Amino acid sequence: MSIEQKLADLGIALPDAPAPAANYVPFVKLGDTLYVSGQISSDADGLIRGKLGAGMTVEAGAAAARRCAISLLAQVKAGCGGDLDRLVRVVKLTGFVNSTADFTDQPKVINGASDFLVEVLGDAGRHARSAVSAASLPLGVAVEIEGIFQIR
Repeated sequence: MSIEQKLADLGIALPDAPAPAANYVPFVKLGDTLYVSGQISSDADGLIRGKLGAGMTVEAGAAAARRCAISLLAQVKAGCGGDLDRLVRVVKLTGFVNSTADFTDQPKVINGASDFLVEVLGDAGRHARSAVSAASLPLGVAVEIEGIFQIR
């Protein structure tokens, strides 16, 4: 089954790959590796803002991380010339969580992205990962995630 078909079966349509908001590129290809710039939490209603540990629940943070993963896949599709089936595997994610100094559930938040990628890609979605706290993130978003992917 193609990745696009699996997404469709889950009721997910990839958005257009978000354009960079500053002086950087959305992805860089080096050989069979695609480095995707940080994708901030957003959905059809706009930015998903909030601070974990100060009014935003872990569940809401995980949902925001899932949206970051959807944007990552949109960038991978763009980086593969529109053919998402060129994706071989997710290599590594680095997740940043907008949270208070005493918040310690960053891994549970970033699980929203990790679980989604495994759901869509199976073993090819399993990856190395870092989940870290940030005092703030661009535009007040709850989560930002960057990724490294192996492609054909």
